[in-house]
Amino acid sequence: MDKDTKIYIAGHTGLVGSAVVTAFKKERYRNIVTKTHQELDLLQQSDVENFFKAERPECVILAAAKVGGIKANIDYPAQFIYDNLTIQTNVIHLSYKYGVKKLLFFGSACAYPRECSQPMKEEYLLSGYLEPTNEPYAVAKIAGIKLCEAYNKQYSTNFICGIPATIYGPNDNFDPDNSHVIPALIAKFHEAKVKNLPSVTIWGSGKPRREFVYVEEVAEACLFLMHNCDEDVINVGCGEDISVKDLTLLIKDIVRFEGEITFDRSKPDGMLKKLLDNSKIKSLGWKANVNLEEGLKRTYEWYKKGIK
Repeated sequence: MDKDTKIYIAGHTGLVGSAVVTAFKKERYRNIVTKTHQELDLLQQSDVENFFKAERPECVILAAAKVGGIKANIDYPAQFIYDNLTIQTNVIHLSYKYGVKKLLFFGSACAYPRECSQPMKEEYLLSGYLEPTNEPYAVAKIAGIKLCEAYNKQYSTNFICGIPATIYGPNDNFDPDNSHVIPALIAKFHEAKVKNLPSVTIWGSGKPRREFVYVEEVAEACLFLMHNCDEDVINVGCGEDISVKDLTLLIKDIVRFEGEITFDRSKPDGMLKKLLDNSKIKSLGWKANVNLEEGLKRTYEWYKKGIK
């Protein structure tokens, strides 16, 4: 992949895709192709085929997906499985059909079993039952991983899958009802601070432990993997986790909210621990460098600028 390689970045307006575009442009890649949802509906196979037939991208970054936190996964299970299955099937199949040389598909740590040994190695996929609260989304992501593996096996394609820890950072979705835990907490604490509310209520017990990776580092890992990895599946993480309770206290401190915190134990916790084994990607020469506190501060500053 050189600077003139035609690279299609699917999902370029989202959290991951926008960071990937920035990272590639920073490295002076000159032939990046992007399409908005209005220009190209990835749910429509005929439209996707017409795009690939006309554009003939040489490399594809598949960052387009329907994503959300526990509440969104519980409320919209059909959308999470249908949209993700359809998008990735269309893009992966037509990448094969029109001769894409390399494709990177973004999986999810949710694809690992609920009772998975920690840290989670790539070979632990499909070794146990999934977490029920996001099972439809996880099933779709597993299907995408296996689709890439199957095409590699049958057609000798070079379609790889990166499985990142929970991603956060600028351009995230900060809707408290549909977002992941970090943007939801930032939005809740900021609103409570502005309105001088006495307390904030958090879903669950606060006991689950999660690993987070800053979005700009995921974008850099994407660029690294396109050059240095031919593995079917590879984890992208920082190697450290934190409890939701401690994360909540850290964000509270960064936002400077002075009220109380209540944990609503009637709400589901989800998987109790999700920590990726990042030894494979580290052995190739990549590691995360932005610590969680620094990443949260950057994210909160970006959020504040966006709501002024």
